[in-house]
Order: sequence, then C-alpha cells, then structure tokens
Amino acid sequence: MQRLIIGFAVGGVLGTGFGFAVGILVFPYLFPPPEVNEPLVGKTEREAVAHATFIHANPADPIHYGRGRATLYDDLVRLEPDFEVGPGPKFHVYLVPLADVTPDTEVERTMFVDLGRLKSFAGSQNYPIPQGTDLADFGSVVIWCEQFNVLISPAAISFAE
Repeated sequence: MQRLIIGFAVGGVLGTGFGFAVGILVFPYLFPPPEVNEPLVGKTEREAVAHATFIHANPADPIHYGRGRATLYDDLVRLEPDFEVGPGPKFHVYLVPLADVTPDTEVERTMFVDLGRLKSFAGSQNYPIPQGTDLADFGSVVIWCEQFNVLISPAAISFAE
C-alpha cells in the first residue's frame, strides 16, 4: 500500500511538472498575442539613422525564425509592418554590439541593451532607446528568447550615410 501511495505521489509531481513545461511551450501557439500595428508617434519630422532586416538565423530550425525590417531613429527602434517571428515565450528586443550574430553567439555575455519584451509576433511596434545610448556602439537588433537563451532572429544594422 505504501508503494502505491508513493507511486501516485511521484507520478503526480512528474505529471504536473511535465504538463506545466508543455503548457509554457504550447501556450504562445494556441493563444498568440494579437498583431500590433503601432503608429510612428512623437516627433513630427523623424529622420531614420539606420535600417536593419531580420533574417532566419538557422534555416534548419523551423520554429525560431524572423523576417521583416526595422528602422532605427535616434531615440527609437521601430519594427515595421512586415515584421514577423515564430511564436514563443518571453521574447525581447535587444540592441547588441556585434554585427554578425549567429545561433552560436553568446548574446547574454555581450553588453546588450534590452529594449523590452516583444509586444507581438507580427506587425509594427515601437521600442524607445534609453537616453545616453549611442547607436554607433551597436551592430544588430536581435529578437532573443530570455526564457531559454535562444536567438530567434538577428538584424544587422546599416547606418544611413
């Protein structure tokens, strides 16, 4: 009888843990946030200082992908309406000092700037750049999964001349 109770207890704990882990992974696919289409607000005459295009960092990985453009202003990173990434948990937008970011890059060890949590998996979105941040010190805009420390999509920054 004691073995039966221990078996039920261990099975309950393992089953709950497994169910929770599966729920975290599946939830973004079942209930994705709505597509955002934020207007470009603020200064009436904004001038873009740089552009970036998101790429599929690892074509062998069909889950972690990204595409679309970003426009960088002196105080804002704007993900354009064509922006899209595969869904997942706890995605953030980073400015990373490296220009060539790959799945092997240890982004968490760089002096990145976290612009905030991704608002949606698709559509235009605005992310303010903290005051005192010099864009010239950064080579990429990166979508990063903080929960699993995984690169989702990098975009090398091309500065306007």
